[in-house]
Amino acid sequence: MTKSNLSLRLERPEDYYAVEELTREAFWRSIRGFCDEHLLVHRMRNVPAFVRELDYVAEMDGRIVGNIMYTRARIEDASGEAHEVLTFGPLSVLPGYQNRGIGRALMRHTFEEARKLGWRAIVIFGHPDYYPRIGFRRASEFGLTTADGKNFDAFMALPLYEGALEGIQGRFFIDPVFENLDENDVLEFDKGFPPKERYVPVPVSVLMSRLDADKVKAVKELGCAYLDELTHRSEREIMSAEGIDEKAVEIIRQVMLEHGWRWGTK
Repeated sequence: MTKSNLSLRLERPEDYYAVEELTREAFWRSIRGFCDEHLLVHRMRNVPAFVRELDYVAEMDGRIVGNIMYTRARIEDASGEAHEVLTFGPLSVLPGYQNRGIGRALMRHTFEEARKLGWRAIVIFGHPDYYPRIGFRRASEFGLTTADGKNFDAFMALPLYEGALEGIQGRFFIDPVFENLDENDVLEFDKGFPPKERYVPVPVSVLMSRLDADKVKAVKELGCAYLDELTHRSEREIMSAEGIDEKAVEIIRQVMLEHGWRWGTK
């Protein structure tokens, strides 16, 4: 990819269907056999929390190949005071264009635009070994928890300027648009797109057959039925499981790659 072949611009109404379709393609591989992110994108544009000024598409080879969307979120401190922040997602890149720097370009550009608009920070749920490469850190380092008081490596924050989150600690809340995606609504909405065969998730047993018995026990204790679910765990979290060593992590990384997932810090 050359920079001259990639352009970023704000999404326009005539892009809506193409963006929903590329989002569907990007997220189709779900343990449910289908995705709901394209319906989420469709609904996000109509909620007050949607930040239209940061809704960018990436164009390449004469077509839209990527998109990033932002919504307003908040950190609620112990006194109940709310501090507004951003969250992004979905961040979508067409499968045939992934791993070519398009997602990173969308993020870098919109981070700078967000700074110009006066936003203090971005808080996300995402790939725990990928987003730290862009500057994100575990939310726990800033004294943040999820709305129900939890923490894990896939929950991350990025201050947009020095000291942006100083003195701000508390629970993180996203807009309800993310929480009301009924399966029947998703399947009905999906009828507006070309028919697509349901995805069959890869069982974690394909990994177990490559591990020693003690490592199998450790992986089972993670509670993941499908390989897909391991993408939500960081290498650090997997390594902390009793019985998992660097050799096992390398096997996990290789098996994930064989089935189309880039996992871990390498």
